Amino acid sequence: MNGVRARRQAAAEKEKTAATNGNSNGKSNGHAAVAPTADDDYPHENIFLFWPNVIGYFRIILAIASLYYMPLHPRTCSLLYSISCLLDALDGYAARYFEQSTRFGAVLDMVTDRCTTACLIVFLSTAFPRWAIVFQGLVALDLASHYMHMYATLAMGGSETSHKAVDRSRSWLLNLYYTNKTVLFVFCALNELFFIALYLLSFSSPILQPSLLKPIVPDAVGNGLHAGAQINSSILRQIFANPHSAAALEMARANKMDSFWPWVLAGISFPVMAGKQIINVIQLVKASKWLAEGDVKARRAAGLPRRR
Repeated sequence: MNGVRARRQAAAEKEKTAATNGNSNGKSNGHAAVAPTADDDYPHENIFLFWPNVIGYFRIILAIASLYYMPLHPRTCSLLYSISCLLDALDGYAARYFEQSTRFGAVLDMVTDRCTTACLIVFLSTAFPRWAIVFQGLVALDLASHYMHMYATLAMGGSETSHKAVDRSRSWLLNLYYTNKTVLFVFCALNELFFIALYLLSFSSPILQPSLLKPIVPDAVGNGLHAGAQINSSILRQIFANPHSAAALEMARANKMDSFWPWVLAGISFPVMAGKQIINVIQLVKASKWLAEGDVKARRAAGLPRRR
């Protein structure tokens, strides 16, 4: 009993001494001083106002403006959309220059890219309705491959792993695509250029002639063509838009364009666009296999499948 009392007295005296020291080192108002933490050594930062992210917000504004002009004003829309895409390279440079690389910025950049491209392809589905299934497949492949790749990177590589950190042993092509800035820029830029060229071609279809807006006077027999009739060409019908599709009359009336340069841009960018789709397929397959490998390891750790 005496030993227990002695230990209690010693503990009480120790607490009293600590309290006295705290009061003597505290402020004049009697409160004990709080030891500074490691966070106090750094200035407060607002991630949402980092320069790369501000550029990302500006990209979104330009993209929305381009969508507003998309149905009726191809030149204005193409200019705004192209600037938004080109700023994709600037935000990466700003992130490295200002040392402001963030996970929020990386996700914002990817989401902006996927959404703007999807919106443009959705418009192409209305402008070229016979090819809608192809455009729908491109949108699905783009979204699925990037989502699977991002999820597999976070789940298997860890939350600190960037989606651009692709090990060469998994895919040398994806490693080259994500680590070489020139290759990444060329593929992304020409991929968007191809869809912009198709968008401009939708305003230069030979089917969408201004004369379609004028009714044709019937001849003496009473025969005549109705406004909106198509040129009798099976090849043109397969390639170009139906005059009765969305915004076709406005295209014919106010926005008729020469098709030479859109065809040139489409021809130059098509091989790269096709290569980009191949990369999307590889990315989807590799991410799926990586997740499956993780599932096998998790099942073995859980003792599955159970031995009979």
